[in-house]
Order: sequence, then structure tokens, then C-alpha cells
Amino acid sequence: MSAEAVSALDLLGSVELPGVAGSICTARRYVRGVLRRSGQRDTYDAELLVSELVSNAVRHSESGRAGGLVTVVVANCGESVQIAVADSGSATCAPKIPPGPDEGAEGGRGLWLVRELSLSWGWHEGTAGRIVWFQLARR
Repeated sequence: MSAEAVSALDLLGSVELPGVAGSICTARRYVRGVLRRSGQRDTYDAELLVSELVSNAVRHSESGRAGGLVTVVVANCGESVQIAVADSGSATCAPKIPPGPDEGAEGGRGLWLVRELSLSWGWHEGTAGRIVWFQLARR
């Protein structure tokens, strides 16, 4: 995902990471740093949600294969911040939210959390892959 993909927004930062589980922590630290440098004090929800999206990208998209990449983009939208995670997409798996979290399941809460904690969220599948994004109020 390039800076042009968020041209209507005030780009705060973008990072390309390997499509491996270790990148989840790296993405969280990156988002925390970008948001704090931009004046955002509370970064907890952003860190949690980017962790979920990068985890999904690594586990459920072609980005999790050898040599795969995941891109994290952070943009200022005035009263909110938008964070997007781009991956290589998947022919067999699309983002979906269960009606509620399964209390007995070990996973499956990621997009539910994104929906519950964000102002808005969405996803787009294109020729270059998939982008999943969310917006949070600036605090």
C-alpha cells in the first residue's frame, strides 16, 4: 500500500513488515510510536486493534507465506486516526465478524474487537491484495 492510497488523509507513517508472527509486536510498537509523536496520549486501543489485524494478515492471507509482507499505514483524519493493514489477500478467506465472541474458542475475536472499539472500520479487496482499516477518536 502506497502513500497515494491514503492521499486524502494526513499520512503519519507507513511501515512494511515481514508476514511473520514476530511482526505483530513490531506493528504494535510502530503504531504506538507514530501516535505518540503525533500527540496522541492513549494508544492502547490502536495497539490492540493493529495487533489483531496484523495477526489476521499473517494467519489468514498469502502474506503469511514465505517472503510475504504486511504494510501498516497510520493517518490523521482530524478528530480521528485511521490505521490500515494491507496484506496479499486470500482466495479462500475473507474478513467476517461472528455475531458475538465464542467464549469457549481460543480465537475469533479480532474483527469483533475492531468493530466494537472503533468509530468505523471496513475492508477492500483489490488486485494488489486486501486492506483492512479502522478509525479511532484522537485522545
